[in-house]
Amino acid sequence: MKSLKVLFKIEFLLAIREFSGVLFGIILPVGLMTLLGILYGNKPAFEGADFTLLQQSFAAVITIGICATGLMGIPLTVANYREKKILKRFKVTPTSPATLLLAQFLNNLLFAVTSSFLVWIVAKLFFGYTMKGSVLMFILAYGFVTLAIYSLGMLIASVSGNIKTANLLCTITYFPMFFLSGATVPYEIMPKGLQMVSNVMPLTQGIKLLKAISLDTNYDFSLTGGSLVIPVLVLCLTAIAGIAVSIKTFRWE
Repeated sequence: MKSLKVLFKIEFLLAIREFSGVLFGIILPVGLMTLLGILYGNKPAFEGADFTLLQQSFAAVITIGICATGLMGIPLTVANYREKKILKRFKVTPTSPATLLLAQFLNNLLFAVTSSFLVWIVAKLFFGYTMKGSVLMFILAYGFVTLAIYSLGMLIASVSGNIKTANLLCTITYFPMFFLSGATVPYEIMPKGLQMVSNVMPLTQGIKLLKAISLDTNYDFSLTGGSLVIPVLVLCLTAIAGIAVSIKTFRWE
């Protein structure tokens, strides 16, 4: 436990020094929520809606932190440690490489949770945001989505032999999800063809799940694209496949 605390502190300080993680994981989602609040205020999501555009967007915005830490922070750091033989060196120390990875996982999770909390603070204090659905269910769904996205990050980390490969895989995974999943551009206003492309992304299904719970929509088709069985199934399969492949392909050097 002591070694985990020490490694966690070190990883945290290193992450703060790497400004890109703070920018994409915390500043960007908080800034986007501020912008949405200024632009939309208390404007209804659509004519006759009993919730606002801000309430509709909240669940999507908080996933930006999950996406940044899970698909950029974890794989790039682990691949960098592997390339520099840091993971290999840990084999001959009392602290196991698994402890290093756990510290990295917890550090990125802390950034994601901090990002989500700050987004909520901004929405609540400055724009009067209130969650219509169950807060407990939303937190559980948030953890479920995080597990699925982080499992993809660990998969990328496992199959990347060096930082260049990790950068490539992170880029072709992160940016399509960032722009097409509904995290930045609302899913509801996308053309049908683009929605079909978006639907294959785990983050899209995660946003649908979080939206349905936060808005307490009773699984309205206009918001979730159908039954929530599909989002839950996609996220489950993503988490299981990501974890299984990560364990199978992971190497320390």
